[in-house]
Amino acid sequence: MVVLVTFSVVAMNLKTSKKTSIKNGYVPKDGFVPNKETAIKIAEAIWLPIYGNEIYTCKPFVAELKNDSIWVVKGTLETGKYGGVPYIEIQKADCKVLKVIHGK
Repeated sequence: MVVLVTFSVVAMNLKTSKKTSIKNGYVPKDGFVPNKETAIKIAEAIWLPIYGNEIYTCKPFVAELKNDSIWVVKGTLETGKYGGVPYIEIQKADCKVLKVIHGK
């Protein structure tokens, strides 16, 4: 016996109950990176394979939203220490990574 199942995919914005076609996909009202905690988690996930566990010597990580569109996340150094810190720029709307560097 063969059973055929057909369905259509519709994304649903749970906050507004507004349907969006799958062609456009779901876009959260506050973007894919809505807050600094999310920006920091994304930064860590990107830095870790590039720079390794050394990034954790630059905690706490600080996130700042520029022009209501780009999260800038960077590490910090203890007072009196020299060196560089990891730095990243992430678009709030779509989580696109614009820049990744590590100072010296």
